[in-house]
Amino acid sequence: MKKVMFLCTANSCRSQMAEGCAKEMYKGVMEVYSAGLMSASVHKKAIAVMKELGIDISGQKSKTIDKSLLGEMDLVVTLCNNAEDLCPSTPPETRRIYWPIKDPVGMLGTEEEIMNEFRRARDEINEKVKKLKDELSH
Repeated sequence: MKKVMFLCTANSCRSQMAEGCAKEMYKGVMEVYSAGLMSASVHKKAIAVMKELGIDISGQKSKTIDKSLLGEMDLVVTLCNNAEDLCPSTPPETRRIYWPIKDPVGMLGTEEEIMNEFRRARDEINEKVKKLKDELSH
């Protein structure tokens, strides 16, 4: 099985949503992980918008990057500038790709506008995760 890790700054939103999508889509085909440059709790709005797709990420935990686990990955996907720039180095055989997904955390506006921003990020991530199998075959 191929191993994939999604990375972002706090492992609270984007990387958690990507982990949830990939685990749902690639059960038994891929081992999926996520981590951050630091850890924070999984964002409640990320949990809520994923639940709208029938994906429960409420049991996922935020964690920092484990360098030894990172070295075992076939693919590392960074979801923000911080993770792309500051992620520890990966072995040459580990493929890395960058998905610059705008962070919905910190969005200002009405509750509906904020939730729509989380949905936008979720949908963007979900579409990219659907194409992930192609990335692993390169």
